[in-house]
Amino acid sequence: MGFELFCATLIALIFGVFVCFAGYRYFLFLLPIWGFFFGFGVGAQAVQALLGQAFLGTVTSWLVGFMVALLFSVLSYLFYFVAVTLMAGSLGYGLGVAMMGALGVQFGFLTWLIGIILAVIVAALVIVFNLQKYAIIIATAIGGAAISIGTLMLGVEGMSLAQSTADPIRTMLSGNPLAIIVFFIMALAGIAVQWQVNRTYTIEPYDNRI
Repeated sequence: MGFELFCATLIALIFGVFVCFAGYRYFLFLLPIWGFFFGFGVGAQAVQALLGQAFLGTVTSWLVGFMVALLFSVLSYLFYFVAVTLMAGSLGYGLGVAMMGALGVQFGFLTWLIGIILAVIVAALVIVFNLQKYAIIIATAIGGAAISIGTLMLGVEGMSLAQSTADPIRTMLSGNPLAIIVFFIMALAGIAVQWQVNRTYTIEPYDNRI
């Protein structure tokens, strides 16, 4: 591993741990970043699913990914309701894609559609039943753990970025089984720590930052 890759891996690991164990407390700071990466992934995968192209294999997928990423990022920064909806939606979308990947289904239109449906369902449940705090804690804990373990697999095991982003579950299952165990332990620990630390702390919603 080169020095530059080592530094990038270390920074990503630190960021992943930070998100996993302190995501709720610093949720407002993470909003644009979370919105950008979630939007980029959904946009690029939409092109992959609808047009049958390789993930980030064409200029179109990159362009759509960046456009959706910027839209989600800006809306997340400006409107708290949108930010929470996207956070909950990312949790549902990730669950849907992960479930299909765990069943051995290659990513395609069906997997993308299941992810979108679950994103809408989870987001609706979170908003209707006022579960924003739980959704943010769970999403950031899982996301932070995924960043940390995914970074190790990218930097140490030589996984490609496109491979890990397009099908994260298959990527993890094809890696070191110890990484899978550590991922689940870290995610559960992140949820427990964040819940305990933020029992009496609640984020103040905002309407419009313009």
